[in-house]
Order: sequence, then structure tokens, then C-alpha cells
Amino acid sequence: MQCPRCNHPEARVVDSRTSRGGRAIRRRRECLSCGERFTTYEQAEEEPLLVMKKDGGSETYDRGKLLASIRVACAKRPVSNRDIEFLVDEVEEQLAAEDLRDIASLRLGELVMERLRALDQVAYVRFASVYRNFQDTTEFMEEVRQLLRRAGHSAAGQVDLFSAGGDQGR
Repeated sequence: MQCPRCNHPEARVVDSRTSRGGRAIRRRRECLSCGERFTTYEQAEEEPLLVMKKDGGSETYDRGKLLASIRVACAKRPVSNRDIEFLVDEVEEQLAAEDLRDIASLRLGELVMERLRALDQVAYVRFASVYRNFQDTTEFMEEVRQLLRRAGHSAAGQVDLFSAGGDQGR
């Protein structure tokens, strides 16, 4: 493996472990010339997964694109990059277990949202607002209502901030 710093063609493996749910091997390497340490991943070449878009088109699944969209939803939230990587690993493991060649973008979004809901509810609502393409505040509020119901926050006696009338709690 060529060193990314000095381009020397040889490096020794310092550490190896499985990654991405056992579908890859992560190797830490050290350049034999300059001593630079870097990480490489080894994985079997697979037939690419196609994402079927809402408009009827398709594109090759892109882990980086999925990671980026989740990172945007998690911006300024107490969610680490490690948590996000793990979430995407889980989604990819489920897709691999289902042995699909193509997946509807709707299904991919649902897989992400069910995991985000458990990880961080604000990030979940952010992701859902883009994924579901909310057109107005009513759709947004309905999603928050459903989230609150699932979390048990709509218990009897609590103020419902999203009820019609808007005079609760005065």
C-alpha cells in the first residue's frame, strides 16, 4: 500500500480488525520510509446497490451521501461521528441481510429514520422534514405529535402545545 504522505510503496500493518459489520477489514499501517500512520479498508467487491428515486430514476448507493445527510440532521446535537457511522453500518447490514440489488429511496429513508428516532429525536425530526418534504408547519407539527405520542409525552394532564386554539397553559 502506497503511503499517502511520501508515496513510498511499502508499509507494515500495525493493527487489523473487522469493520462495517464484518464486511470489511480495517488496517492501521505505518510507512516504512517516513513513519506516517494511516488507515486502509479491505472489502469484497460487490455488485452495487441501486437506489430507486421517487421520480423513477436510479443512482448507485453512496455511503458518503447517506453519511452527509445524517450529519446535517445531527448538526449541533450530542451525536458523535461514531454514532452516525454505526447507524449507517446497521442500515447497510440490514440491506445486506435482505440481499437486495435495488432499494426504494423511501425504504432507505425509513431505515435511517427508525434508527435516528432512537438515537436523537431532534435529529430525527430534522431528517424527516427533509426526507418527507414537509410543505408546511402542519405536517411538521403532526410529525412532532407522533413522536411525542411514541415517547409517552402525551400523558393525560399534560399541555398539548400543538392543539387547535392555542390558548392552553394560560
